[in-house]
Amino acid sequence: MPRPLPAAADLISAIQAGDRAALGRTITLLESTRPEHLVRAREVITGLEDKRPKATPLTLRVGITGAPGAGKSTLIEVLGSMLTARGHRVAVLAIDPSSAISKGSILGDKTRMEHLSADERAFIRPSPSSENLGGVARKTRETIALVEAAGYEIIFIETVGTGQSEIAVHSMTDVFLLVLLPGAGDELQGIKRGIVEMADILAVNKSDGERIKTAQQAKANYHNATHLLPTKSSGWAPKIVLCSAIENTGITELWKVVEAYTTATRQNDWLTQNRKQQAQYWLHEAIQQGLQSLFSQNTAVREVLAKMEQAVTQGTISPFIAAEKVLQAFK
Repeated sequence: MPRPLPAAADLISAIQAGDRAALGRTITLLESTRPEHLVRAREVITGLEDKRPKATPLTLRVGITGAPGAGKSTLIEVLGSMLTARGHRVAVLAIDPSSAISKGSILGDKTRMEHLSADERAFIRPSPSSENLGGVARKTRETIALVEAAGYEIIFIETVGTGQSEIAVHSMTDVFLLVLLPGAGDELQGIKRGIVEMADILAVNKSDGERIKTAQQAKANYHNATHLLPTKSSGWAPKIVLCSAIENTGITELWKVVEAYTTATRQNDWLTQNRKQQAQYWLHEAIQQGLQSLFSQNTAVREVLAKMEQAVTQGTISPFIAAEKVLQAFK
C-alpha cells in the first residue's frame, strides 16, 4: 500500500520549524507526476507564502555555472559555509539535463558537499534525474519558491555548464556567476559566447600555488574579452575575481563583489524589474507546458496523430496539412 500523503498543515508546520526532511518530502511531491502529489505540494507552497511576513526582503538567487572540473561544487560549499557562519540560511539546487543519460555529473554534489550538507542552516537538493530540461527547469523554479517560503535567504542554482541549461538558470536568478579555470586553453575555454555574455561575475577558481601567474594572465584575458561584449541592461559591468576554493582564498572578496552587484541593481531597480519579467516568463512557460500536456493526453488527438504520422512518413500528406488536421482534432 502506498504511504498516505502527509497533510499540508503538518508539512507547513514542520518546514517552519526547520525540518529539512519535511522540505525534501515536499520537493519530492513537487517533482512527482501524480496530480494529487502536485496539488499537495502547491498547497504547502501557498500555505508557507501566506504565513511569511509581507515585509520580507528579497532573497538572493545566484546562478553558478562553469565547465566540468572548474570546481563549482567546492566553491559553493566554501561560500555556503561562510554564509551560514554569518547567520544566513542557504539552499543549493542543481539543474542537470544530462543526468537521465549519465546518471551522475552534478547529482553527486550532495555527497561532495559533506560539510555543508551537515550544516543545519543549509539545504542541498539535486535535480530530478529523468526529465527533459524544460521539466527540470520548471520544477527547479517551483522549488526556489518553496525554499524561499521556507526561510532560505540565499539560493545557489548550479548547472553543468555546457549549453541550454544556462539559459534556464539565467531566467530564474538575480546574479549569474561563471566559474573558470586558469591556463585551460584559449581565453574563453571553449565556453559558448552566450554563456559569457550572461555572466555578471567571472570567478577564476583554483588560483593557487604555481597557477597564480597563469591566473593573473587569465584575469587580464577575461577582462579584455568581457569589454568587447554588449552593455548589460542591468548597467553592471562584469567583474573578474581570482579565488581558490581549496585554499579558501579570495572567497570573501568574491562575495563582496556579489554584494556590490546586489546593491547596485537594487538601487537602480533593475533587480526588481528583472524579477517581474522572470515571473511573466514563467507564467507563459507554465501555460505552454499545461497546454502541451492537455494536447498530448487528448484521446482524439492521439488517434488522429497516429494516422497523420503514418501518412507523413508515407509521403501521402504534407507535415503542415497533417498538423492542421491534428490541431482541428484538438479544437
